[in-house]
Amino acid sequence: MACETENADSVTFPVVDISLLSSEDELQKLKSVISSCGCFQAVGHGISIDYLDKVREVAQQFFALPVEEKQKYSRASNEAEGYGDDLVVNENQVKDCCYRLFLKVLPEDQRRMNLWPENPADLSETLHEYTLKIRSVMNDLSKAMARSLKLEENSFLDQFGDRPVLEVRFNFYPACSRAGVFGAKPHLDRSAITVLLQDKEVEGLQILKDGMWHTVPIIPHALVINLGGLMQVMTNGMFKSPLHRVSTNANKLRMSIAVFDEPEAEKEIGPVDHLVSHTRPRLYRSVRNFAAFNYECFQKGKDSLEELRI
Repeated sequence: MACETENADSVTFPVVDISLLSSEDELQKLKSVISSCGCFQAVGHGISIDYLDKVREVAQQFFALPVEEKQKYSRASNEAEGYGDDLVVNENQVKDCCYRLFLKVLPEDQRRMNLWPENPADLSETLHEYTLKIRSVMNDLSKAMARSLKLEENSFLDQFGDRPVLEVRFNFYPACSRAGVFGAKPHLDRSAITVLLQDKEVEGLQILKDGMWHTVPIIPHALVINLGGLMQVMTNGMFKSPLHRVSTNANKLRMSIAVFDEPEAEKEIGPVDHLVSHTRPRLYRSVRNFAAFNYECFQKGKDSLEELRI
């Protein structure tokens, strides 16, 4: 079935105040939202708008550097980490209209510092500090999600092991008017939780819900929370990981910053035992290194969650 693009002005996109998740009303609102569309705008996260603007500014300063300066941090042709455009995996691929700086931030001893830009001078420090703040937001959300399902609050976090991974991707979408080209093609995220800091002025993120594409409106002080495929697996399908894409703007460039959480690569992730019963059978088999599995399925045009379905 063909999907149409819904005008964002006619859509009420959910907003959750995560400072209120100790209250049952807000917790149930969170549960309702992520059970239906898996994406919402988070306010009450405790990170000031001035600080979010600083993070945006550092990203913009990097992307404004001369090409030869940015290419010092180029990714290898077969790797995602580093600076570059869309990774080419087959000759028939329609490339995304996007440049990215993708870095592993945690665990710290796994950082590839040769790929961390030295210009602007405060990028590394800002990135480190920002991701620690975002990890705290992710952990609080993960615990709240577990509580909303009457689980022990560490039920999801414990699956990730003692050395979970945190990665950041700075996205820079040039103005582009070519038909059929996206800033990012429709996909599911590899994470359990993705936290996105949007551009302050230019929209582009679109979520598929009820067969229609909905544009996520801009709230400059909000963080967009998008559940990845791992959360749908761990909740045995009770929470949804939405298919999403990024449209391009014909006249304006757009920037965003995404942070992804992942388990230790060899940790086996599966549905939490308490969410499997005779009335709700196990829907997904367990998986190791979901990031690689999800990417492989994406390049083959397959749905990773359907491939895991029992």
